[in-house]
Amino acid sequence: MPKTAVPPHPLAAVPNTGESLRDSSGKGEAETLERIAAALERMAPPPPAAPDLDIADAFIWHPQGSRLAPVRRVNRVDMSLLKGIDRMRDLLLENTERFARGFPANNALLWGARGMGKSSLVKAAHASVNRDLGSRSGMLKLIEIHREDIESLPDLMALLRGSGKRFIVFCDDLSFDADDTTYKSLKAVLEGGIEGRPDNVILYATSNRRHLLSRDMMENERSTAINPGEAVEEKVSLSDRFGLWLGFHKCSQDEYLAMVEGYVAYWRIPLQGDELRRDALEWATTRGARSGRVAWQYVQDLAGRLGVRLSEQPG
Repeated sequence: MPKTAVPPHPLAAVPNTGESLRDSSGKGEAETLERIAAALERMAPPPPAAPDLDIADAFIWHPQGSRLAPVRRVNRVDMSLLKGIDRMRDLLLENTERFARGFPANNALLWGARGMGKSSLVKAAHASVNRDLGSRSGMLKLIEIHREDIESLPDLMALLRGSGKRFIVFCDDLSFDADDTTYKSLKAVLEGGIEGRPDNVILYATSNRRHLLSRDMMENERSTAINPGEAVEEKVSLSDRFGLWLGFHKCSQDEYLAMVEGYVAYWRIPLQGDELRRDALEWATTRGARSGRVAWQYVQDLAGRLGVRLSEQPG
Protein backbone atom coordinates (compact mmCIF):
# COMPACT_ATOMS: atom_id res chain seq x y z
CA MET A 1 0.00 0.00 0.00
CA PRO A 2 1.62 3.25 -1.09
CA LYS A 3 2.42 5.80 1.63
CA THR A 4 0.35 8.95 1.59
CA ALA A 5 2.46 12.10 1.51
CA VAL A 6 2.03 14.25 4.59
CA PRO A 7 1.46 17.90 3.65
CA PRO A 8 3.88 20.36 5.21
CA HIS A 9 2.79 22.34 8.29
CA PRO A 10 1.50 25.81 7.35
CA LEU A 11 4.25 27.50 9.34
CA ALA A 12 7.00 25.33 7.95
CA ALA A 13 7.41 27.62 4.95
CA VAL A 14 7.86 30.71 7.17
CA PRO A 15 11.54 31.39 7.79
CA ASN A 16 12.74 31.44 11.41
CA THR A 17 13.13 35.18 11.99
CA GLY A 18 13.09 35.21 15.80
CA GLU A 19 16.72 36.24 16.11
CA SER A 20 16.43 38.96 13.48
CA LEU A 21 13.27 40.33 15.13
CA ARG A 22 15.02 40.48 18.46
CA ASP A 23 18.05 42.15 16.88
CA SER A 24 15.99 44.76 15.09
CA SER A 25 13.90 45.38 18.22
CA GLY A 26 17.03 45.94 20.36
CA LYS A 27 18.56 48.22 17.79
CA GLY A 28 15.34 50.21 17.55
CA GLU A 29 15.14 50.65 21.32
CA ALA A 30 18.75 51.87 21.44
CA GLU A 31 18.11 54.38 18.70
CA THR A 32 14.96 55.61 20.47
CA LEU A 33 16.82 56.05 23.75
CA GLU A 34 19.60 57.95 21.97
CA ARG A 35 17.07 60.31 20.41
CA ILE A 36 15.39 60.90 23.80
CA ALA A 37 18.74 61.58 25.47
CA ALA A 38 19.71 64.03 22.71
CA ALA A 39 16.37 65.84 23.04
CA LEU A 40 16.77 66.14 26.82
CA GLU A 41 20.25 67.57 26.41
CA ARG A 42 18.91 70.20 24.02
CA MET A 43 16.14 71.10 26.49
CA ALA A 44 18.41 71.27 29.54
CA PRO A 45 19.83 74.71 30.39
CA PRO A 46 23.53 75.13 29.72
CA PRO A 47 25.82 74.88 32.76
CA PRO A 48 26.32 78.27 34.42
CA ALA A 49 29.33 80.14 33.12
CA ALA A 50 32.07 81.01 35.58
CA PRO A 51 31.29 84.50 36.95
CA ASP A 52 33.50 87.40 35.93
CA LEU A 53 34.62 88.55 39.36
CA ASP A 54 36.70 91.43 38.04
CA ILE A 55 33.76 93.53 36.87
CA ALA A 56 32.71 94.61 40.40
CA ASP A 57 33.73 94.48 44.04
CA ALA A 58 30.27 93.45 45.23
CA PHE A 59 27.67 90.96 44.02
CA ILE A 60 24.23 89.62 44.91
CA TRP A 61 23.74 85.86 44.87
CA HIS A 62 20.77 84.51 42.87
CA PRO A 63 20.37 80.75 43.40
CA GLN A 64 18.20 80.40 40.30
CA GLY A 65 20.82 79.75 37.68
CA SER A 66 23.64 79.99 40.24
CA ARG A 67 24.24 83.60 39.23
CA LEU A 68 26.26 86.40 40.85
CA ALA A 69 24.77 89.75 39.83
CA PRO A 70 27.33 92.59 39.99
CA VAL A 71 26.54 95.68 42.06
CA ARG A 72 28.09 98.68 40.34
CA ARG A 73 27.53 101.07 43.23
CA VAL A 74 27.19 99.75 46.76
CA ASN A 75 24.80 101.60 49.08
CA ARG A 76 27.15 102.45 51.95
CA VAL A 77 28.43 105.29 54.08
CA ASP A 78 32.00 106.28 54.82
CA MET A 79 33.58 104.63 57.84
CA SER A 80 34.22 108.02 59.45
CA LEU A 81 30.47 108.62 59.72
CA LEU A 82 29.82 105.59 61.92
CA LYS A 83 29.76 107.06 65.42
CA GLY A 84 29.31 105.40 68.80
CA ILE A 85 30.46 101.95 67.66
CA ASP A 86 34.24 102.41 67.88
CA ARG A 87 35.02 99.10 69.59
CA MET A 88 32.89 97.04 67.18
CA ARG A 89 34.38 98.96 64.24
CA ASP A 90 37.95 98.22 65.32
CA LEU A 91 37.29 94.53 65.94
CA LEU A 92 35.56 93.95 62.62
CA LEU A 93 38.18 95.92 60.70
CA GLU A 94 41.00 93.93 62.26
CA ASN A 95 39.24 90.62 61.54
CA THR A 96 38.55 91.64 57.92
CA GLU A 97 42.11 92.82 57.34
CA ARG A 98 43.53 89.52 58.58
CA PHE A 99 41.22 87.56 56.32
CA ALA A 100 41.96 89.74 53.27
CA ARG A 101 45.70 89.19 53.74
CA GLY A 102 45.31 85.42 53.94
CA PHE A 103 45.57 84.95 57.71
CA PRO A 104 43.07 83.10 59.95
CA ALA A 105 39.93 85.05 60.82
CA ASN A 106 36.50 84.37 62.31
CA ASN A 107 32.97 84.43 60.95
CA ALA A 108 31.21 87.41 62.55
CA LEU A 109 27.72 87.92 63.94
CA LEU A 110 26.70 91.56 64.45
CA TRP A 111 23.63 91.59 66.68
CA GLY A 112 21.62 94.07 68.70
CA ALA A 113 19.58 97.24 68.49
CA ARG A 114 17.97 98.24 65.21
CA GLY A 115 19.42 101.10 63.22
CA MET A 116 22.80 101.17 64.97
CA GLY A 117 24.91 100.58 61.87
CA LYS A 118 25.41 96.80 61.78
CA SER A 119 25.03 96.35 58.03
CA SER A 120 26.61 99.76 57.35
CA LEU A 121 29.70 98.65 59.26
CA VAL A 122 30.06 95.45 57.20
CA LYS A 123 29.88 97.37 53.92
CA ALA A 124 32.20 100.13 55.15
CA ALA A 125 34.75 97.60 56.46
CA HIS A 126 34.79 95.84 53.09
CA ALA A 127 35.44 99.12 51.25
CA SER A 128 38.07 100.29 53.73
CA VAL A 129 40.07 97.05 53.72
CA ASN A 130 39.84 96.66 49.96
CA ARG A 131 41.12 100.20 49.51
CA ASP A 132 44.10 99.52 51.78
CA LEU A 133 45.24 96.33 50.05
CA GLY A 134 47.59 98.26 47.76
CA SER A 135 48.54 96.26 44.68
CA ARG A 136 46.00 93.60 45.72
CA SER A 137 43.16 96.12 45.85
CA GLY A 138 39.95 94.63 44.47
CA MET A 139 40.80 91.10 45.58
CA LEU A 140 38.29 91.14 48.46
CA LYS A 141 34.72 90.71 47.20
CA LEU A 142 31.45 91.26 49.06
CA ILE A 143 28.60 88.87 48.21
CA GLU A 144 25.16 89.43 49.69
CA ILE A 145 22.89 86.42 50.13
CA HIS A 146 19.25 87.02 51.03
CA ARG A 147 17.79 85.39 54.11
CA GLU A 148 15.37 83.28 52.07
CA ASP A 149 18.24 81.88 49.98
CA ILE A 150 20.29 80.52 52.90
CA GLU A 151 19.46 76.96 51.85
CA SER A 152 21.49 77.51 48.66
CA LEU A 153 24.68 78.35 50.59
CA PRO A 154 26.39 75.03 49.67
CA ASP A 155 25.92 75.86 45.97
CA LEU A 156 27.48 79.29 46.49
CA MET A 157 30.40 77.76 48.38
CA ALA A 158 31.01 75.33 45.53
CA LEU A 159 31.08 78.25 43.09
CA LEU A 160 33.59 80.24 45.14
CA ARG A 161 35.83 77.38 46.20
CA GLY A 162 39.16 77.45 44.41
CA SER A 163 38.87 81.05 43.22
CA GLY A 164 41.93 83.26 43.58
CA LYS A 165 39.73 85.96 45.15
CA ARG A 166 38.64 86.22 48.76
CA PHE A 167 34.97 86.65 49.67
CA ILE A 168 32.85 88.07 52.47
CA VAL A 169 29.45 86.37 52.21
CA PHE A 170 27.04 88.73 53.94
CA CYS A 171 23.48 88.06 55.13
CA ASP A 172 21.55 91.01 56.54
CA ASP A 173 18.81 90.62 59.16
CA LEU A 174 19.34 86.90 59.66
CA SER A 175 16.90 85.06 61.94
CA PHE A 176 14.88 81.85 62.03
CA ASP A 177 11.29 81.18 63.00
CA ALA A 178 9.47 78.07 64.17
CA ASP A 179 9.61 75.04 61.85
CA ASP A 180 12.36 76.70 59.81
CA THR A 181 15.04 74.12 59.00
CA THR A 182 17.11 76.18 56.56
CA TYR A 183 19.46 77.04 59.42
CA LYS A 184 20.99 73.59 58.94
CA SER A 185 22.55 74.66 55.63
CA LEU A 186 24.20 77.61 57.37
CA LYS A 187 25.32 75.44 60.27
CA ALA A 188 27.00 72.94 57.94
CA VAL A 189 28.85 75.70 56.10
CA LEU A 190 30.02 77.43 59.27
CA GLU A 191 31.41 74.23 60.76
CA GLY A 192 30.77 70.54 60.77
CA GLY A 193 30.01 69.75 57.13
CA ILE A 194 32.20 67.37 55.13
CA GLU A 195 33.51 70.22 52.98
CA GLY A 196 32.86 73.07 55.39
CA ARG A 197 33.69 76.66 54.56
CA PRO A 198 36.32 77.26 51.87
CA ASP A 199 39.49 78.98 53.10
CA ASN A 200 38.80 81.95 50.82
CA VAL A 201 35.30 82.61 52.23
CA ILE A 202 34.18 84.22 55.47
CA LEU A 203 30.59 84.80 56.63
CA TYR A 204 29.27 88.01 58.20
CA ALA A 205 25.65 88.23 59.38
CA THR A 206 23.56 90.85 61.13
CA SER A 207 20.59 90.13 63.36
CA ASN A 208 18.43 91.77 66.00
CA ARG A 209 18.59 88.46 67.91
CA ARG A 210 21.69 87.23 69.68
CA HIS A 211 20.78 83.58 69.14
CA LEU A 212 19.13 84.09 65.73
CA LEU A 213 15.75 82.78 66.91
CA SER A 214 12.90 84.39 68.79
CA ARG A 215 12.40 84.05 72.54
CA ASP A 216 8.88 82.66 71.98
CA MET A 217 10.32 79.98 69.74
CA MET A 218 12.94 79.01 72.35
CA GLU A 219 10.38 78.92 75.18
CA ASN A 220 8.04 76.79 73.09
CA GLU A 221 10.84 74.31 72.38
CA ARG A 222 11.65 74.10 76.10
CA SER A 223 8.04 73.64 77.24
CA THR A 224 7.30 70.78 74.83
CA ALA A 225 10.57 68.86 75.16
CA ILE A 226 11.36 65.89 77.37
CA ASN A 227 14.78 67.39 78.07
CA PRO A 228 14.36 71.20 77.93
CA GLY A 229 18.10 71.78 78.10
CA GLU A 230 18.69 69.86 74.87
CA ALA A 231 15.57 71.07 73.05
CA VAL A 232 17.07 74.28 71.75
CA GLU A 233 20.73 73.30 71.86
CA GLU A 234 20.92 72.52 68.15
CA LYS A 235 19.47 75.88 67.11
CA VAL A 236 21.21 77.97 69.77
CA SER A 237 24.54 76.38 68.84
CA LEU A 238 24.23 78.01 65.42
CA SER A 239 25.19 81.43 66.82
CA ASP A 240 28.07 79.79 68.71
CA ARG A 241 29.65 78.94 65.37
CA PHE A 242 30.29 82.60 64.70
CA GLY A 243 33.67 83.14 66.34
CA LEU A 244 33.25 86.91 66.58
CA TRP A 245 30.18 88.34 68.33
CA LEU A 246 29.70 92.11 68.16
CA GLY A 247 26.88 93.56 70.25
CA PHE A 248 25.21 96.85 69.27
CA HIS A 249 23.19 98.71 71.90
CA LYS A 250 20.94 101.76 71.88
CA CYS A 251 22.90 104.98 71.72
CA SER A 252 22.92 107.77 74.26
CA GLN A 253 21.77 111.31 73.51
CA ASP A 254 25.36 112.47 73.13
CA GLU A 255 26.17 109.66 70.70
CA TYR A 256 23.05 110.45 68.68
CA LEU A 257 24.02 114.12 68.44
CA ALA A 258 27.57 113.16 67.45
CA MET A 259 26.12 111.12 64.59
CA VAL A 260 24.01 114.07 63.43
CA GLU A 261 26.90 116.51 63.67
CA GLY A 262 29.16 114.13 61.77
CA TYR A 263 26.68 113.89 58.88
CA VAL A 264 26.09 117.65 58.85
CA ALA A 265 29.82 118.40 58.73
CA TYR A 266 30.46 115.78 56.04
CA TRP A 267 27.74 117.11 53.75
CA ARG A 268 28.44 120.74 54.66
CA ILE A 269 24.88 121.48 55.71
CA PRO A 270 24.62 125.08 56.97
CA LEU A 271 23.16 124.44 60.43
CA GLN A 272 25.11 123.90 63.62
CA GLY A 273 25.37 124.65 67.30
CA ASP A 274 22.41 124.77 69.65
CA GLU A 275 19.89 125.19 66.84
CA LEU A 276 21.04 121.94 65.19
CA ARG A 277 20.98 120.04 68.48
CA ARG A 278 17.48 121.25 69.43
CA ASP A 279 16.15 120.39 65.99
CA ALA A 280 17.78 116.94 66.00
CA LEU A 281 16.49 116.09 69.47
CA GLU A 282 12.97 117.14 68.51
CA TRP A 283 13.17 114.82 65.49
CA ALA A 284 14.29 111.91 67.70
CA THR A 285 11.45 112.60 70.13
CA THR A 286 8.85 112.41 67.36
CA ARG A 287 10.35 109.06 66.28
CA GLY A 288 10.51 107.71 69.82
CA ALA A 289 14.06 106.46 69.32
CA ARG A 290 17.69 107.47 68.96
CA SER A 291 19.91 105.54 66.56
CA GLY A 292 22.20 105.96 63.59
CA ARG A 293 19.26 105.32 61.27
CA VAL A 294 17.16 108.03 62.94
CA ALA A 295 20.13 110.43 62.73
CA TRP A 296 20.48 109.78 58.99
CA GLN A 297 16.74 110.19 58.42
CA TYR A 298 16.87 113.52 60.24
CA VAL A 299 19.83 114.70 58.14
CA GLN A 300 18.01 113.77 54.94
CA ASP A 301 15.00 115.81 56.08
CA LEU A 302 17.23 118.72 57.10
CA ALA A 303 19.11 118.69 53.80
CA GLY A 304 15.83 118.71 51.91
CA ARG A 305 14.52 121.66 53.90
CA LEU A 306 17.72 123.64 53.34
CA GLY A 307 18.08 122.70 49.68
CA VAL A 308 21.31 120.73 50.06
CA ARG A 309 21.92 117.84 47.67
CA LEU A 310 23.33 114.68 49.21
CA SER A 311 25.42 113.59 46.25
CA GLU A 312 28.00 110.79 46.33
CA GLN A 313 30.78 113.17 47.32
CA PRO A 314 30.24 116.03 49.80
CA GLY A 315 30.42 119.62 48.71
